[in-house]
Amino acid sequence: MTFHQARWDEPPVWELSTSSSPEAPPVIPALPEKLRRKAAVRWPELSELEVVRHYTRLSQMNFGIDTGTYPLGSCTMKYNPKVTELLARRPGASNVHPYQPESTVQGSLELTWRLERLLSRITGLPEVSLQPAAGAHGEYAAMLMVRAYFRDRGELSERSEVLLPDTAHGTNPASAAMAGFTTREIRDKDGSVDLEELRRALSAKTACFMLTNPNTAGLFESEILEIAEAVHGAGALLYYDGANLNAILGVTHPGRMGFDVAHLNLHKTFSTPHGGGGPGAGVLAAAEKLGPYLPVPRVVKEGRKFRLDYERPKSIGKIKTAYGNFGLDLRAYAYILSLGEEGLRHVARRAVLNSNYAASRLGKLLPRPFRTLVKHEFVLSGAPLKEKGVRTLDLAKRLLDEGVHAPTVYFPAMVEESLMVELPETESKRELDGYIAAFERAVTDTPENLRAAPRSLSVTRVDEVRAAREPLLSWKDLRVASAKS
Repeated sequence: MTFHQARWDEPPVWELSTSSSPEAPPVIPALPEKLRRKAAVRWPELSELEVVRHYTRLSQMNFGIDTGTYPLGSCTMKYNPKVTELLARRPGASNVHPYQPESTVQGSLELTWRLERLLSRITGLPEVSLQPAAGAHGEYAAMLMVRAYFRDRGELSERSEVLLPDTAHGTNPASAAMAGFTTREIRDKDGSVDLEELRRALSAKTACFMLTNPNTAGLFESEILEIAEAVHGAGALLYYDGANLNAILGVTHPGRMGFDVAHLNLHKTFSTPHGGGGPGAGVLAAAEKLGPYLPVPRVVKEGRKFRLDYERPKSIGKIKTAYGNFGLDLRAYAYILSLGEEGLRHVARRAVLNSNYAASRLGKLLPRPFRTLVKHEFVLSGAPLKEKGVRTLDLAKRLLDEGVHAPTVYFPAMVEESLMVELPETESKRELDGYIAAFERAVTDTPENLRAAPRSLSVTRVDEVRAAREPLLSWKDLRVASAKS
């Protein structure tokens, strides 16, 4: 291959040898004339200092956990120690290839095997797989396991329905539907499952009841043992959505509550930064009767060696190209070992303490629909603001002007103008007090300012209707829109 360029402002020309020698590269035609640049590139005339300052300013516009709290309900956006990040970047972890011979990755397989044992103790469920790539992936895999379980029992044609509370995460019904089940919603009673309605809904059609505990209103399902008894009495299975495990770590676990299968979010609970679309890990844990249906391969120990076992005839099969997400597994393993059993309990206790402290303070500014002790998160209602012509969304945007991140809005849907707030265990009392003060300034501001917010950010209030109808999906769209304005 040869390269020549007559002038610096002309497009480069690449040419390949036409030699027929076996050692020569294949012949590739030159770039077509219509694709060649007709004029020199007009590069910006900028100094290095200007470029550095430009990108530094862009980075300062980003909001991150290193600069402030993320009080997003059900997302556990907590700070994670940097040491686990450093461990995951070490060559022994970051340079391992998923398809290396098993004899060359014995350390990685042993770590995986040990982490599965730790997560089994944490969940109270004996069988664990690290393979799913995210929480929703774990949910879907769990529903496939439920399907396979009833297929083997000859009940699949009858067990066609999955029940969900109206506090369920949105991915729950989607995962059930993708696995071929129909879904039915169970209404809440004061923020928790209405046990009597659940009993009426359970039937020979029920395959599974999907539940988060604590639920998305931040409430612990105090009747969980009665719920498990009712579900199992109908011949169905009980599924645990582990998104809120942060609130009960080391204090109780899904196995003790009677759950048959669970997914955990390593990226929420066990030391991987959450958000931005990944990376994720939706670990599966299952009771003994569902263990045979876990995805393959499974990591097994034979003497002092470890291997991947694909010979599981009842398994739902392989659900990911490689086994799990090793970087997340390593972070979780280091995090669990560094905290220990008592440290994990402290995580839960501190998360509950922070949540109740903030709820008692913010509940004086906006109504709390469920005025009881909460776990890791709580719900407020912005309904009184509607009388002033202000929406919850306006309040959320006004909080941005205070330099803090807004909580989750309009979820759970059962609360009018809802705000879901989670201030995790990693936030200090000073940080909580600062957030509460910012919240108070926002709530008590004038309706006009609330409706105009945010004003202090690089991007101010946008036309939401127009943004939905005419989304800017590429840099070309943005350039056209800028030219029009």
